[in-house]
Amino acid sequence: MEFPWMYGITAMAISYLCGSIPSSVWWGKGFFGVDIREHGSHNAGATNTFRVLGPKAGVPVLLLDVLKGFLPVRLLPIWSGAEPYSDVWTLLRVLLVSAAVVGHLYPVFAGFRGGKGIATSLGGILAIHPGSALICIIVFFIIFIISRYVSLASLVAAIAFPVAVTLVFHEPSLVMKIFAWLLCVVVFYTHRQNIGRLVKGNESRMDLLGRSTSKL
Repeated sequence: MEFPWMYGITAMAISYLCGSIPSSVWWGKGFFGVDIREHGSHNAGATNTFRVLGPKAGVPVLLLDVLKGFLPVRLLPIWSGAEPYSDVWTLLRVLLVSAAVVGHLYPVFAGFRGGKGIATSLGGILAIHPGSALICIIVFFIIFIISRYVSLASLVAAIAFPVAVTLVFHEPSLVMKIFAWLLCVVVFYTHRQNIGRLVKGNESRMDLLGRSTSKL
């Protein structure tokens, strides 16, 4: 079948709005009276929430950010009329992940000041390619435990996604393979300042409880 453009555009708008829910901002203001964007790294994401408010805020924000990517991508294609796992189905789901991530990066509900998209990307990947998502999670924790750098772990996990899709699972869909590499590029772009700090050796470390630490 042809791509259902009217439904697809509507679904992408819904996915963008889901991604735009500023979990860290609303949670921080609602339960702690803190605008997370005014503290720490000034980033509206789960990592900065962990640093500033600790696990009691970081964990729920992380889960909410993952759900923002997972739920629309998992649910919205059901009503599209596309045959599951067809090329049209794959393209729709890839577009929905992209819309959710863009929503997180540039949330309409928070003045377009969002996070870096890692947790929301993970949610989307869990919905469209769970095997690769599991590999990314494992890679992330290995690098994080060794280095205590969330940014470095995120970057290596981003590389692991297209590698897993292409070389481990031998994904036949060209759309999926292109998407995997493009998402990796987006992660590197959103972490460009972190990359600079990593090169200079002044990137902040975190312990397993989300607390900043300068030493291992």
